[in-house]
Amino acid sequence: MIVWYGYPVESHVAETKDGYLLTMHRIPFGRAPGAGPAPKKPVAFLQHGLLSSSADWLVIGPDNALAYLLADQGYDVWMGNVRGNTYSRAHKTLDPDNLADRPKFWDFSWHEIGIYDLPAMIDYVLHTTKQTKLTYAGHSQGTTSLFVMLSERPKYNNVLKSAHALAPVAFMKHLKSPFIKVLAPIVDVFDDLTSLIGVDEFLPSDDLLQMGGQVACMDGSPFQEVCANAVFLAMGYDSGQLNRTQLPAILHNVPAGASTEQLVHYIQLHNSGYFRQFDHGLLGNLKKYYSFSPPNYPLKKISAPIGLYYASNDWLANVTDVEKLRSQLPNVIEYYNVPLDRFNHIDFQWGTDVKSLVYDRLISNVRKYITSIWRIEMYTNDQRNPINPC
Repeated sequence: MIVWYGYPVESHVAETKDGYLLTMHRIPFGRAPGAGPAPKKPVAFLQHGLLSSSADWLVIGPDNALAYLLADQGYDVWMGNVRGNTYSRAHKTLDPDNLADRPKFWDFSWHEIGIYDLPAMIDYVLHTTKQTKLTYAGHSQGTTSLFVMLSERPKYNNVLKSAHALAPVAFMKHLKSPFIKVLAPIVDVFDDLTSLIGVDEFLPSDDLLQMGGQVACMDGSPFQEVCANAVFLAMGYDSGQLNRTQLPAILHNVPAGASTEQLVHYIQLHNSGYFRQFDHGLLGNLKKYYSFSPPNYPLKKISAPIGLYYASNDWLANVTDVEKLRSQLPNVIEYYNVPLDRFNHIDFQWGTDVKSLVYDRLISNVRKYITSIWRIEMYTNDQRNPINPC
């Protein structure tokens, strides 16, 4: 997709401390006249949500997709892919498709993504670009894993100029998604649950699924509206923001694969009402945490500037839960309710009006914090000729 639209692209692989190999895609500059490689360009790092990949930052095209918009604004854009998805289905020693290796390979949730994957990718990006800070934007699980990283590994607060959370997911007590609500009562009966949603790997992406999505959802197909409603069932209904013509491209890339434990962990948050680590049961918790219950994530340790962008019709990131998150984050720089009543969870990446409703504001906030950080750094580094940081 990137090459098709005339942008440069690079692939990079970062290795986590526990051996996963994560592919990142980079758009080093945009298509504007005179654009090209330049030292010390501001870096923007984008992190996808559950069952997604870097493709979701691109699929709605260069006039609307955030990755292209940032590249055209002069940013060095990096898109992460977490363990187990289409582009990061690799490990130094484990084979995700080998029966003997599968249980070990897929034994992770978004907790591991937050404490291993994001730090590995961010470290790689900063080392490669020779920068000390970057801007972060994440959607859904890309926000959950961000909050895990910043609370459990607080030193990473210091490398973020600002972070922008689209459809932020931490507390989930008030979600409306029928899909989650149906599974919630049986989440503790793990065998029954995995028989419904898959053992080890949840909704893997394969050629048959991709082909089926393209044929069933293409323009003129009698099943196109079924495809649309399948998306709405989990995310919230917003017919006007979903471009049906783009459904084949979207479903060619989604679902991109994930561990069953990622979904189970989210369902646990809904059942408990807390934002906390994975619940292994009484005995498992005693063994791992020395407590009957998993520990809560210490959100008060998050000092990075955080922007929260949410929608009233989001069936996963409910307004009440987002407000609770806001009350526990020490440094919220933006609290923005998308001014469209029917805007839903996935519209933050696929919505036909997402540029004007969300991305223009996000990019303005990104620019504001890059400018303020630059001024402060200049003031700190040049006391002989100080620049007013205000």
